[in-house]
Amino acid sequence: MIDLIGLTIAVPLVASGVNLLIGKRLGRRSGWIATAAMAVSFIVALGALLQMFSLPAEERTQVVTVAEWIRAGAAAVSLDLRVDPLSITMALVVTGVGSLIHLYAIGYMDHDERPGRFFGYMNLFCAFMLALVLANDFLLLYLGWEGVGLCSYLLIGFWSDRPDAARAAKKAFITTRIGDVLLMLGLFVMWVHFGSFDFDVVLGHEGSLPEIAAGTATAISLLLLGGAVGKSAQLPLHVWLPDAMAGPTPVSALIHAATMVTAGVYLVVRAHALFEISDVALAVVAVVGLAGALYGGFSSLGQYDMKRALAYSTMSQLGFMFLAAGLGFYPTAIALLVAHAFYKALLFLTSGNVMHGLHDEVDVRRLGGLRHDMPWTAALFGAGALALSGLPPFSGFFTKDVILDLASRDGATWAFVLGSLGAMVSAWYIARLYFTAFIGERRYEGSAHEASALMRTPLVVLAVGALFAGIGLELTPEGTLPMFLEPVLGHVVEGDAGPSTQVLMVLAVVVTLIGIGIAWRLYRPANQERWVSFPEREPGMAGVLAHGFYIDGLYAWIVANVGLRGAAALAWFDRTVVDGAVNGVGTLATRASGLAPIWQSGKVRRYALSFMAGGVALLLYAAVKI
Repeated sequence: MIDLIGLTIAVPLVASGVNLLIGKRLGRRSGWIATAAMAVSFIVALGALLQMFSLPAEERTQVVTVAEWIRAGAAAVSLDLRVDPLSITMALVVTGVGSLIHLYAIGYMDHDERPGRFFGYMNLFCAFMLALVLANDFLLLYLGWEGVGLCSYLLIGFWSDRPDAARAAKKAFITTRIGDVLLMLGLFVMWVHFGSFDFDVVLGHEGSLPEIAAGTATAISLLLLGGAVGKSAQLPLHVWLPDAMAGPTPVSALIHAATMVTAGVYLVVRAHALFEISDVALAVVAVVGLAGALYGGFSSLGQYDMKRALAYSTMSQLGFMFLAAGLGFYPTAIALLVAHAFYKALLFLTSGNVMHGLHDEVDVRRLGGLRHDMPWTAALFGAGALALSGLPPFSGFFTKDVILDLASRDGATWAFVLGSLGAMVSAWYIARLYFTAFIGERRYEGSAHEASALMRTPLVVLAVGALFAGIGLELTPEGTLPMFLEPVLGHVVEGDAGPSTQVLMVLAVVVTLIGIGIAWRLYRPANQERWVSFPEREPGMAGVLAHGFYIDGLYAWIVANVGLRGAAALAWFDRTVVDGAVNGVGTLATRASGLAPIWQSGKVRRYALSFMAGGVALLLYAAVKI
């Protein structure tokens, strides 16, 4: 099956072409074609994983050449796919969770007039994402990187007749483009130094480190991090993520849970050899991740729109992944990525159930008591909330809280303390959403209807993964997942400093319960009037949290006052200096041409006088020189 890994990309790519070309004729069948394509990709990836288990660890990295991609003279670039423990883990996440989201979308988009186009974009997005994670070199990775950026623009703005969706699509494309430029610059530096984009050349082969100076490694690593920050919506390029919720909910689940936003984490983990050679790059990754975890968590507390709250939650959870990668706990970062794909897709899709059952209503101030009309959705959202919060034995406990355990043992006290605060806020904001939307009295008119069986089925599968994805991974250095990923990520060294694991487990549970307790204290049904009126009572604090600490406003001010004024200054310079110089040369030439008739009049005596004057001038010049 490893030799057939190209089918994981080819099948959804072909299905995308079919749906985009004849989707109008296919109608509702286009969704089933797209879902079947993703299921086939998942089966191929699963078969490759099973075959990999039959190989010894040193042979679990296989390169499959699909075709020759580019030839320029003697230089040629092959379309090579890399099948190793890291890439196959990512491929299984993309195809597995992606298949479930596609299946859900069949019911969710049932009344849309353009299902063929929607599912064509969805399949194309997954094909590019699979190219990204299965690439054997940074050039193909960059192709997939740009492809998912294009498809995210198409999917976020799918309902382009809605002004907020059109604006959100443009904002996402432009913001992530900043990170893409930084990534491209990193690839330029990489090519100048190595003369290649191949992973084995750039990142080392079979445990050997690449030959590169620490300064050059720092430059490349930080430029790669810039691209990762853009795609994974970390500070300061995070502003596109909350607005992207204007797209269809399955898009939010696909892009912001299991695929595109995790590309940045994958890039850092894949290129960890370069980051480790640098003196500062990993520390920067850890700081960026911790800042994102805290910022996203507190910003989520100020959102009344369920999907925007989950968007900031995504930023927070991705921050924990970056923190783990920055501290060198690469298998734990990947474990949290896998668990997050399950529970965040589940949370987004259950919020889609709420929208589906209440005519697009997602403001928690106008919800409440949904567990009566939507018991399935309430139970499934609760499963995702338990997984995210980090209570044992659910997946968040075995992934996110293990990061804090390892940070303590590694002596990174600052990461442990601030990360524990972020974990408490995570439990707080997700419990807040559950209490305000599903508990208490109804605050909506009429009754909400439950989602169809077609939409509930993939949610049940996601809930099982969300609750139990961490069990059996054994994220200790000798555990299942670290040992599986060791051929790619190396051996994890666990520090000796810090309290015992049992003490840290108890502390993690206490921190989570404190977060849930705070949420119950503030948002229980008896306090409904108080939390609903919070923006009126505390407009300053509510405004700061609701607007994400006004970073969007700061960027708008910079663009309006610095960018536009700078552009005006450049326009003045262009008109006055550049155009003035060009126009001045033209005026001078015109005036000089007016002198020509004086000398070239056709009169011989005037020519003779000119020759004589020139001769006298030459003689005087020669006399002065002598």
